[in-house]
Amino acid sequence: MLQLLDLERIDRDLFRGTSRSVVVPRVFGGQVAAQALVAAGRTTPEDRAAHSLHAYFLRPGDPGAPIVYQVDRIRDGRSFTTRRVVAIQHGKPIFHLSASFQVHEDGLDHQEPMPYAPDPETLPTADDLLPANAARFPDPTVIDRILETRAAVDLRYVDDPPYLTAGVKREPRSQVWFRTRGKLADDPLLHVCLATYVSDMTLLDSILLAHGRGGWAVGDVVGASLDHAMWFHRPLRADEWLLYDQQSPSSSGGRGLATARIYTRDGQLAVSVIQEGLVRVPRD
Repeated sequence: MLQLLDLERIDRDLFRGTSRSVVVPRVFGGQVAAQALVAAGRTTPEDRAAHSLHAYFLRPGDPGAPIVYQVDRIRDGRSFTTRRVVAIQHGKPIFHLSASFQVHEDGLDHQEPMPYAPDPETLPTADDLLPANAARFPDPTVIDRILETRAAVDLRYVDDPPYLTAGVKREPRSQVWFRTRGKLADDPLLHVCLATYVSDMTLLDSILLAHGRGGWAVGDVVGASLDHAMWFHRPLRADEWLLYDQQSPSSSGGRGLATARIYTRDGQLAVSVIQEGLVRVPRD
C-alpha cells in the first residue's frame, strides 16, 4: 500500500503511479483519489494540511497501465493553497480532483457526537467472514481478490455486510471500523491519503441495504463511483481504529447518494464524506 502511494515524480508538477489488483476489471476509485491527493500534497508547503477535496470519476481506469497525474497550482495564498489534479491514461483524463490545504488556525470548535458502535476487537474480520460465506458468491475466486485488496487494511463491519443479507431490505446505514495493519510514519498527508483510499471501499453499502441488494461481487447490482467529496476536520491516524458511519438519504435515476462521517476511537469527528454512485440493476 505504501508503495502504491509513493508516486514517481517525473517533472515538477507531473507524477506517475501504478495500480494493484482489484475485484472488478478497472482501477479502484479510492486508489486514484488517494494518489491524486498525494500528487497535490507534494506540491504544497509542508505547513499546510489537506482540509477538503472534490473529485469526479470520468472514465474507468486501466489497472494494467500507469496513471499520470498532472498538477495545476491554482493558488498559493497566505492561509490556503489550492491544487487541481488530472489523472491521465492512454492520453485521456480518467479522474479530476480539486484539493485545498490550509495552515493551522485556532477557531470555534463543535461537532456532532460519535454514534454508538461496539469495540472493533469484538467484530469478525474479513478473513473470518468471506471464506465462511463463499457459497453466496457466484464466482468463488472473488473471495481471494477481495481479501487481496484488503491485505493492508483491517476492515470490520459492525452489522452484517450487504452480501450476507441479500433479499432483505434494511435501514440504509452501515458502520465499519478500519485501520491499516501496520504502523505508519508521522506524516499527516500519508494518513489522510490512506483514509481517502479506504473511504471508497464501503461507502455505497448503505444504498444496497435499503433495497436488499448484495453488492457488486454478488452480481445483483452494477455500480461505480461518480463523484466524491471529503472534508478533513481534525487530525487522524490511519493506523489507529477509525469508525466509518455511513448512510444513504436517497437513490433514484440509476444513482445513489451516500453520506458518512469518520470518527477517531476517542470520539473526534475527523472527516465528513459524500459520494454519488452509479447503481444499476442488471437486466436479465
